[in-house]
Amino acid sequence: MSERKASAPAYLIDQLALFGAAPVIGFGSPEFQVREIHRDRANAIIRRHHYSHKIVNNAYVHLGVFIDGDCYGVLQFGYAMNPASAGSVVEATGNDEYLELNRMWLDDFAPRNSESRAVSYAIRYIRRAWPKVRWIQSFADERCGLNGTVYQACNFDFAGGHVSTFWELDGEMFHNIAATTTGEKGGPRSRWLRDNLHRATRHDLRQFRYLFFLKPRFRKGLRLTLQPYPKAIRPGDAPATSGCEPSSTLGDRSNHSDGFAPAR
Repeated sequence: MSERKASAPAYLIDQLALFGAAPVIGFGSPEFQVREIHRDRANAIIRRHHYSHKIVNNAYVHLGVFIDGDCYGVLQFGYAMNPASAGSVVEATGNDEYLELNRMWLDDFAPRNSESRAVSYAIRYIRRAWPKVRWIQSFADERCGLNGTVYQACNFDFAGGHVSTFWELDGEMFHNIAATTTGEKGGPRSRWLRDNLHRATRHDLRQFRYLFFLKPRFRKGLRLTLQPYPKAIRPGDAPATSGCEPSSTLGDRSNHSDGFAPAR
């Protein structure tokens, strides 16, 4: 049997639009595409499959990764943890002029290099569907051991990094913000961590910042110094902590699709 010839990737258009120009809803081909999905569906997939089992409320762009019509992954973009911090990265950036990749998960079913392919297609979609966005930010950390090779493959710029404190408690990882936020703003998980901090293990981990500028001229306002890509950590050298952010390693991912009927 001869192999099926893959279709050329292209923008996906909402065929149901009744008035005006039909909006773009994704990018790709029938064999592999990223496309808009409902927030509730994206959140359910992240809660079920992502190593953290937690959503990011700041996310407002929700994309499914579809392979041969079935959903095998999710990318969620939105504001940074501190939405107003964008101007400290690229000057004169409004809150609606950047996106951060808050969550990414792909199933083991996805073929090799699917993460970088999905990120690349998502950028194509964002460029057309969200024209005000000037740049995209994402972080990798040394828990993964790869130090952001997915973003390197997509030609992101590396803007250095910093050390962040995480707490590991009963198999879950918490950012230090959860340990220092008090009152109702922290929520029940923050209170639970603070009450049990004496049992938690502290990890000081390097965070690697990657940026992608949708138009080269937007790079002019960058307030950070671009640097050569960091090298991947050799297998076995990464800290023995659970999971990665924003995506997960192969060992952290499910062997099943999302369990929802494919979008049609």
